[in-house]
Amino acid sequence: MAVQGRFRAPAARTVRYTGRQGSSGPAEAQVQSKRARDADSFQGTGEVPALPAPEDGFQPPLWLRSRHLQSMLASVSVRRGAIVRRAAPLLAAQQELLLQCGGAVRLQCWRSTGAPGGDPVVVLHGWEGSAESLYVLSLSQQLYERGFDVFRLNLRDHGETHHLNPGLFHSCRLPEVCGALRTLRRLTGRPIRLVGFSLGGNFLLRAAAESRAADLDVHSVIAVSPVLDPHATLRALETGFRAYALYFARKWWRSLRKKQSAWPAEYDLRELRGLYDLRRLTAELIRRYTDFPGLDGYLSGYALVGSRLASLDVPALIITALDDPIIPAGDLARLARPPTLRIVATRRGGHCGFLERLTGPSWAERRILAELNADSPIPANSNAPAGELA
Repeated sequence: MAVQGRFRAPAARTVRYTGRQGSSGPAEAQVQSKRARDADSFQGTGEVPALPAPEDGFQPPLWLRSRHLQSMLASVSVRRGAIVRRAAPLLAAQQELLLQCGGAVRLQCWRSTGAPGGDPVVVLHGWEGSAESLYVLSLSQQLYERGFDVFRLNLRDHGETHHLNPGLFHSCRLPEVCGALRTLRRLTGRPIRLVGFSLGGNFLLRAAAESRAADLDVHSVIAVSPVLDPHATLRALETGFRAYALYFARKWWRSLRKKQSAWPAEYDLRELRGLYDLRRLTAELIRRYTDFPGLDGYLSGYALVGSRLASLDVPALIITALDDPIIPAGDLARLARPPTLRIVATRRGGHCGFLERLTGPSWAERRILAELNADSPIPANSNAPAGELA
């Protein structure tokens, strides 16, 4: 989860980059429908791997062992001030990019180059988060300090981007995310490293699985608490701690009102006003504004379970917690397990939490840095403070 703050980033020059034009158009629902049919089937050996053994590397103090506390503290506003202050160098260096993603779709991205020649890393937020989410800013600043070329991508209708595209965001809009990654690959001329959180991790794992076919040249992908089976996640939100469903519903409605304001001729949501049931609201929006035949097909369209990850041929790491209140850990056993995929499952950590204290980087952020630094030599003129490179 990610709480949108009222922070205003320093003014940055906007640059428009155009990639090869492609289509994210009307055939998208048909492609996702085929994936829905495959979502619960296994290819290859036909064997379903066992649930991964828990890793004990993350050991929070006693007062931070609650999965709900971990999940909520990950994005609570009381932490924003310290994180934004630490991220000041990253934000001062940022440049806004408007990426052409095919089919006239544009996505916003913020680039901060840590050092000339630094390896490009794309960081992607979760649902109703943004490039200014706390976990995105915290990790991105550390990447910037170590000389990486950092790209903080906003999904459609996230952040302040509702005016860029007339169509409504939904989680099966993978073609435009692939289009953005393809444009960034051409811009940098180098293989790209991907790091995503929650729904962003889901998007980037799907993109990495299509890297070769989509001409993305993905170097590696790391996903923290990614959505595995949207059906299971929706049920968890409906039957679990009520605060999560209310949190997402309120943020979603805030976003929908912005969309209606930006495109008043396209959207009239008055009939849906007051509808905070996530299942019913999703079903209504899918029925009115997409070509999907129904809610079930839509949810299956972005599921990772089944054979979806079988084609992964780049190094991939999933970092998740067995006590995640939003992503049922049992679904890990339903993932295809190509040789390139590793799963680190901790006993505790909640959803995108992994906090050992209120301030400072999370355990997951340190693990990500260790993974990326292992194969990315740090440029000699990186921005990392002395004593923080090891």
